[in-house]
Amino acid sequence: MKLRINDKEMEVDAEGDTPLLWVLRDDLGMTGTKYGCGLAQCGACSVLVDGVVTRSCVTPLDAVASSAITTIEAIEETDLGKRVVDAWIRHQVPQCGYCQSGQVMAATSLLSETAKPSDDDIRAAMINLCRCGTYNAIKAAMKDLAGTSEHADGGEGMDIGTGAMVAGGVAVAAAAVGGTLAVRSSGRNNKTGGEGDA
Repeated sequence: MKLRINDKEMEVDAEGDTPLLWVLRDDLGMTGTKYGCGLAQCGACSVLVDGVVTRSCVTPLDAVASSAITTIEAIEETDLGKRVVDAWIRHQVPQCGYCQSGQVMAATSLLSETAKPSDDDIRAAMINLCRCGTYNAIKAAMKDLAGTSEHADGGEGMDIGTGAMVAGGVAVAAAAVGGTLAVRSSGRNNKTGGEGDA
């Protein structure tokens, strides 16, 4: 199958129902696009498909065979993508950085559709999960890119990530508890019933 990725035609040997993310990372070595949840919920795997932000973890190759795919590796090849990355650096958005390629893709997609997005536009588009909670820095970078001041929202603050943060936090906590219980039960000492060296 042929795919157009970052303005290059690439031949991939994969079934049509293979998620795009696996081909990008495992077959083509483009590891800037991250695996986060595998459920299209967190946005770490976001790429642009014909300019629209798309969750690559659930997007089959068949769905993008005739599309232009852009990954984080090529985002700075456009003026807009370079501006977004520069704003992210200027506002020190990344903490651990894991989700940031997806955040940059979402921001670039929004700004390509709406050059001066309102607070509501930003709130609606910037829904990717950031486990480090960098939502205030994302907001500041987006408002900078939109050409509005940090206080353009009347000083009430623009909570762009609370819903995503709460939902993501619950999912992460549930996974952590599940993992801990699995480790504890597998590490239990059969003779004493006590905790083992898990």
